[in-house]
Amino acid sequence: FRILGTPYDAVDLAEDRERFAELLARLGIRCPEWGIAASGREAAELAHRIGYPVLVRPSYVLGGRAMRVCYRANEVLQAFRANTLGATLVDRFVEDAIEIDVDAVSDGEDVLIGAVMEHVEEAGVHSGDSACSIPPHSLTGETVAVIEDYTRRLAGALDVRGLLNVQYAVKQGQVFVIEANPRASRTVPFVAKATGVPLVKVAARVMLGATLDELRAEGLLRPPVGGHIAVKEAVLPFNRFPDVDTVLGPEMRSTGEVMGIDRTFGLAFGKAQISAGDRLPESGTVFVSLADRDKPAGVRAAARLVDLGFDLAATDGTADYLERHHIRVAQRVAKVMSEDEPAAPAADGRPTAVDLIAGGQIALVVNSPRGRGARADGAYIRRAANVHRIPCLTTAAAALAAAESSLDRSRHERRVRTLQEYHQQ
Repeated sequence: FRILGTPYDAVDLAEDRERFAELLARLGIRCPEWGIAASGREAAELAHRIGYPVLVRPSYVLGGRAMRVCYRANEVLQAFRANTLGATLVDRFVEDAIEIDVDAVSDGEDVLIGAVMEHVEEAGVHSGDSACSIPPHSLTGETVAVIEDYTRRLAGALDVRGLLNVQYAVKQGQVFVIEANPRASRTVPFVAKATGVPLVKVAARVMLGATLDELRAEGLLRPPVGGHIAVKEAVLPFNRFPDVDTVLGPEMRSTGEVMGIDRTFGLAFGKAQISAGDRLPESGTVFVSLADRDKPAGVRAAARLVDLGFDLAATDGTADYLERHHIRVAQRVAKVMSEDEPAAPAADGRPTAVDLIAGGQIALVVNSPRGRGARADGAYIRRAANVHRIPCLTTAAAALAAAESSLDRSRHERRVRTLQEYHQQ
């Protein structure tokens, strides 16, 4: 039987880590260091050689199934034992990186870049759970050009005939390929709505043998519409499961998606939050508790929130850091728990964040987990926010985006426009 579109071998080439790594080496494209482990001991040795943190995951899975970010050897062993889905891969986890998605269509010769999407959450949150924006809101033009060049080269080397999705991590200007998928991605409908380019129809015609030049001549393929920002946000089912920790990670948990569109990133992000059921507050007290690696980005978000008139409540470690950077903390709260201790108010009688959330005194929670092993830390806070329907952000990047949303709402006129109005401009 003839298989339409991308040849089967290209699918295997993209999924087989050894074959794909050889392809990247030939193309001169960087990827995080990796290895395949046949035993728990070998997985731990690989992690030690590669350097922590590492991403331990099965091969040939969708939705981030059974993926885990590991910071210690015992976590690597646990992740290896839990894998019943195939070979175990150990990849260097590029921490504090910006994650990028690209959707493209190739006819075997020509490549159409549908969109370069910048994730709001840092690398490590599954793309299905992360908010992302078109166009990228912080990447330089030079970095975007490198990403588009890599995508075109990968499409040609994989002999893609139809849709291609590539995921990248960008850290300190360096671009790493995380994976390439010669198929449709869940972001394709978002890209089509944001740009006005009917990617599914274009890809279907290409799979049947049409070239991109022929589709341009027919008028089906027009240049993408610009001049606005579109933000995709995941719809998460946590309100149905109040006892579940809402922290995001490499395994996908979302059950749907929404889109916000406007003239600025902040306004589009705010609309996406409303559509996803998490209306961001315009006043009140924000509780902040940040992991050390998130504190520099958290400072920028906290400063912006204070400038907008929000009060801050924080645990002692975060409060000390913010005050060293001349940001006023209105209230210090007791730590709810440590990894080995039960939840309990501090001996000095100060309330915990859970107390304040339950009492209706918190309008927004920003609580970033402290590494995978310590990702249990703060679980009580996040669960309390979920139970009491308080918006809860688990990354400093999302907190900064929320602050930008509040700032843009205070600066810009808010007017409803139809999607057609954006596409016709």
